[in-house]
Amino acid sequence: MVVTTKEFASFLKKKGFIYQSSEIYGGLAGLYDYGHLGTKVKRNFEDVWRKFFLTLNENYYEIDAAQIMHENVFEASGHLANFVDPVAKCSKCDFTERADHLIEDATKKRAEGLSPEQLTDIIKKNKLTCPQCKSTFQPVTIINMMFPVHAGVGTTHRAFLRPETAQSPYVNFKLQYEILRKKLPLGLGMIGKAFRNEISPRNLTLRQREFTQAELQIFFNPHKINEHSDFDSVKNYKLQTLLVTDRKKNKIVERTAAELVKLKLPTFYVYHLVKMQQFYLDELKIPHKKFRLYQLDDKEKAFYNKYHFDIEIDLTEHGFTEMGGLHYRTDHDLSGHQKVSKEKMEVLDEESGKKFIPHVLELSLGVDRSVYALLDVAYTDDKKRGNVVLQLQSKLTPFFCAVFPLVKNKENVVKKARDVYDSLKTCYSCLYDQASSVGRRYARADEMGVKYCITIDFDSLEDDSVTIRDRDTTKQERIKISELKDKLFTLYFK
Repeated sequence: MVVTTKEFASFLKKKGFIYQSSEIYGGLAGLYDYGHLGTKVKRNFEDVWRKFFLTLNENYYEIDAAQIMHENVFEASGHLANFVDPVAKCSKCDFTERADHLIEDATKKRAEGLSPEQLTDIIKKNKLTCPQCKSTFQPVTIINMMFPVHAGVGTTHRAFLRPETAQSPYVNFKLQYEILRKKLPLGLGMIGKAFRNEISPRNLTLRQREFTQAELQIFFNPHKINEHSDFDSVKNYKLQTLLVTDRKKNKIVERTAAELVKLKLPTFYVYHLVKMQQFYLDELKIPHKKFRLYQLDDKEKAFYNKYHFDIEIDLTEHGFTEMGGLHYRTDHDLSGHQKVSKEKMEVLDEESGKKFIPHVLELSLGVDRSVYALLDVAYTDDKKRGNVVLQLQSKLTPFFCAVFPLVKNKENVVKKARDVYDSLKTCYSCLYDQASSVGRRYARADEMGVKYCITIDFDSLEDDSVTIRDRDTTKQERIKISELKDKLFTLYFK
């Protein structure tokens, strides 16, 4: 178990997963780099996301878009006016903190969505003081979190680094809808960077100023929100829910998809809520007890969201933490872009002959937060072995297998090991290591999350067999080299 965030951060840096950006110059708050192992885990997560969400419908596609966007994009979306966070500033020193987070840390109660005046009153009522100098706080104010940029030389035209990837699919909608033969629902998925000038970035990659989002924006006919052709296949599926009505007991309640529909949640929305849970539980193998779907109330959710559930995972030291959410954004975004751009976003309903602006269901996941959660859940300090074991599943781990020659000073053993490695590296993510003792190599592989270690020894020269060691059980099995690829294939999908 991870004892502290600091120890976890030290492990991630030491092994080459995640560490602070520009570190040789002292680093920059809220900016992190992925090392050679972290990059592989992140890319693996993104590939799993693509295979799962983009195959939910034959009309779901991935796009890629510019990170710098026209100022008018954010006038239309409301970000220029409303993308703000509350700031609590010390009355004496330079300490600043996001006000709702300051209150939540001190009182263990949510303060999201409250006005600056309400936050100021709570800070005074609870006699919260600056953690650096113990002075009182100034009244809470707000700041816009976007990063402005000047596009071109000698121009006053403003643009912005996008604060969310969502606006990219929205401004692409009209063109993509026409290219893709005017069919709804239309899903435009994207994995990309977003930028927010966080007041107090913290907890490694859980709150950053530059981060990666994986989002699927589904444009659909709002008159069909209470139907989905595949809902019968999930109607009895049990969801780990914590509704607004469950908050007093603070207890996760299992409810079937059909039960949620009876509670007046739309069928189309609930179907995708199921898919969000299945992604984390079935694809990523997050334990049931560490997962919940947290319903936001009217004060907490964005004003344009009619329905909003957060995806939360129970993290060591941090408790249940938001990974993403399922947001029913209605026609807020397309209507805003139609108004500002003067481009018609309406489509024709062939059944009724009437035009309407599509509504949007947003499936939004934080890639960096999800990768952090995977590493947090997988991290096990195995006292018996005397080292950390990173129990990532096969399709997420940086290396599925590793090949070791028993000794490095016997040319024929090394050659045999190299031959085995060369035969596997084109099929699986595979590591070759001949440094130190085999025991030490096992320990290194455990810390990297390698699922299976394959050792070539002196007997391998005689019987053309190798020893496979399972990371999680440490059990070993002898198998013919000729059967190795098929064996690993079976183990990969086990």
